[in-house]
Amino acid sequence: MTILHETYKQVFNLLQDFAFLVDGSAHIIDINSKVKQRNFTHANLIDCFSEESRAQFKRSFQDKPITFRTDFFFSAKDHLFTEVNITPLNTEREAVFLVVVKDITVQHDKELDLLRFSEVIHRTVNPIQITNPEGKIIYVNPAYVNISGYSREELIGRNPSVLNSGKHGSDFWKKVWAKILTGQQWVGQIQNKRKSGELFHTELVISPIVDEQKKVIGFMGAHRDITEQKILERQVVRSQKMETFGTLAAGIAHEVGNPLTSISALVQLVQRQSSDDFVQEKLELVKNQINRISKILRELVDFSRPSTHDIKDVSVNLIIREALNIVQYGKKSRATVFDVALEENLSMVHAVPDQLLQVYLNILMNAVDACEGKRGQIFVSSAARGECVEAVFKDNGSGISEKNLGKLFDPFFTTKEVGKGTGLGLWVSLGIVRNFGGDIFVESEEGKSTTFTVRLPVKGA
Repeated sequence: MTILHETYKQVFNLLQDFAFLVDGSAHIIDINSKVKQRNFTHANLIDCFSEESRAQFKRSFQDKPITFRTDFFFSAKDHLFTEVNITPLNTEREAVFLVVVKDITVQHDKELDLLRFSEVIHRTVNPIQITNPEGKIIYVNPAYVNISGYSREELIGRNPSVLNSGKHGSDFWKKVWAKILTGQQWVGQIQNKRKSGELFHTELVISPIVDEQKKVIGFMGAHRDITEQKILERQVVRSQKMETFGTLAAGIAHEVGNPLTSISALVQLVQRQSSDDFVQEKLELVKNQINRISKILRELVDFSRPSTHDIKDVSVNLIIREALNIVQYGKKSRATVFDVALEENLSMVHAVPDQLLQVYLNILMNAVDACEGKRGQIFVSSAARGECVEAVFKDNGSGISEKNLGKLFDPFFTTKEVGKGTGLGLWVSLGIVRNFGGDIFVESEEGKSTTFTVRLPVKGA
């Protein structure tokens, strides 16, 4: 028995955790050396637990081992977060239990940090992706699912290149990988593509995830959606272009207009004095080109000159009907079907009627031109949208390529053949609409359709 007792004491004291022998009422029978190092003075182990944990501690005295986690108090100022294991021991007399208390404070703090981190990642409005070292997605947060258009199941296990829009080539991504594989962070702006095919822009930060040995075990990509910022930047650039052209327009018109008038007068003079058919034909050609240049100059002057027309209450439906009456009976429109659905009792907008008519006419004539060579269909509608009134013009024409959409409202830009368009119509139209506090939006699918939406604030909005 002496040998057995000594062996028990050696094993008991060699335990790396705090160990207690207690009876069925938690009275302490023995403690190991690690407990003694803490100047332990309690007689009953239940005193080491908070009020909330004592009931759980009492229920743990059973005929099978029980493990639970809780705070353990050596004193009011000395406490740890612990894992408590209670094991019944086979004895011939009273019930005896071995209670082993393991300090997991550091582990618990890490778990709490991980929980906080995972909640922040999961709840943030910024799209987050985590990949393994090979670049396969192992986690995406709801914001990433929302912006990509893919479900979580569709993304897990795939490469983030599933969102590749094609704008950034393989050389671009090779440089990114070369940097992050060395443990460095990469920051840049990229263009991605949703499942629907819609493009969006994000500012991306890729951060390597490293272990204790500084080995890269994964990557976290944090996105910030800057699509709206990109749109605003393009609008600012376009506005600056328009402002610059507006400033130069009057000077250009003056400098070019005066000599053009002299040339026109000379052409007419020669026409009246010459009876040669060949000369008459060529002079008529020159005269037509002079008239074309004059038209461009007038549009430039119209855009640059502040409006002298009175802004008044205008019915959008009335202006649309007037524009349709002009367009739909033209020679080009004979093969085109106009489908009109105007919402009644719309609020008035503040505008100059003639200028708004010019805008609608320009868009309708472009739609007719786009349908040339096929049985065209143009859908025209109006509707209230919050504090605005929208006029929508949709055609089933040739559409506009993605590369040209961003340049559509630039001055002198046209997709029409030489001589069929000045490239100023949409530019002037946008300036008119924005002068009324509105805007023009365009959507197009090349080869299928184009939709122009003219949005104007209602009176008093």
